[in-house]
Amino acid sequence: MVAISTAYEGQLRCVATHGPSGVTLTTDAPKDNHGLGSSFSPTDLVATALATCILTTMGIVARRLEVNMDGAEADVTKEMTATPTRRIHALPVVVRMPAGIAEDHRTTLEKAAHGCPVKESLHSSIAMPITFEWAE
Repeated sequence: MVAISTAYEGQLRCVATHGPSGVTLTTDAPKDNHGLGSSFSPTDLVATALATCILTTMGIVARRLEVNMDGAEADVTKEMTATPTRRIHALPVVVRMPAGIAEDHRTTLEKAAHGCPVKESLHSSIAMPITFEWAE
């Protein structure tokens, strides 16, 4: 169990504190939803959580396989919709992997990405395609 405390500071800004580490992060409403867009929005954090979870889950499997995936990158694009209510519509992710990873390990790592806990926790109405780019 992890406790996260969040305080509303006004002006559509919140500060969240990670209980175990004390690290803080600030959120701000996006410009298209009455905010300043000066920091991650709550829905930006959902997108960020997906991308970092994919890489972290792949990293756990890579460690077990003794595969070096240092330098891997993931880009996620948050697509919003207003119908029927304002919500995340899609979170397409592109994962770029470094060279030198064997084909059989690639399949295992891709399977791990699709099973990351954040992806498994988000509603099935959110499209979350993952594209993999493997360096040769």
